[in-house]
Amino acid sequence: MRVFAGDTKARVRKVIVYAIYIILLSSFQVSFPDTFSFAGQTADLVFVFVVLSGYFNGFWDGAAVGFICGLVRDAFSPPAVVGLDGDVRVTAFIGAFTLFAAGIIGASFFTERMHRNIPFSIVAVIFATTCYKFAGYIIVYGWSTLAGTGSGIYDPLTALVYSYLPQLLLNTAASIPMIVLLRFLGPVSFKGKAKKDEIIDNKGEGTWLGI
Repeated sequence: MRVFAGDTKARVRKVIVYAIYIILLSSFQVSFPDTFSFAGQTADLVFVFVVLSGYFNGFWDGAAVGFICGLVRDAFSPPAVVGLDGDVRVTAFIGAFTLFAAGIIGASFFTERMHRNIPFSIVAVIFATTCYKFAGYIIVYGWSTLAGTGSGIYDPLTALVYSYLPQLLLNTAASIPMIVLLRFLGPVSFKGKAKKDEIIDNKGEGTWLGI
């Protein structure tokens, strides 16, 4: 007699594999930030992982994995901002919100129309990175202006050339090995004869609600 039934075994596998990836990628990114860097930017491995998890495995996977990865990021390296009173404060839940949104974007980016195909997953990473960098710049610029520290912010053209483009290149390059890991050593097995969307419906979308 098997210890786990089919659905239960799939859920346990999913939790274990996700936990391993979250721990390894978060630890690697915090411990070796300059390993994959270019022009002052570093490949955001966790961000790419969250986007692709949502794209390949569905909404609930993207949302849950993104939120958990964000909490880990907030615990290890929370960003500090200058308050309106001039004091520097460590923020909370910015990482959780950002990666939660990244997972949702990945899960919602033309997944039904494109049938979660591998080439278009790279486009999802490009789109999510673009949203992240542009929204981040607007928020930081606006807040810095209110706090009176806007003079230290790059102008839009400089931010585009020296921040957005290098980050886009690095995240796009990082998405290729991440796709291989998620497709062949990922939390959801695609080895069966069923269509990809059927596998997602059966083992992806509702699994987190059943844990």
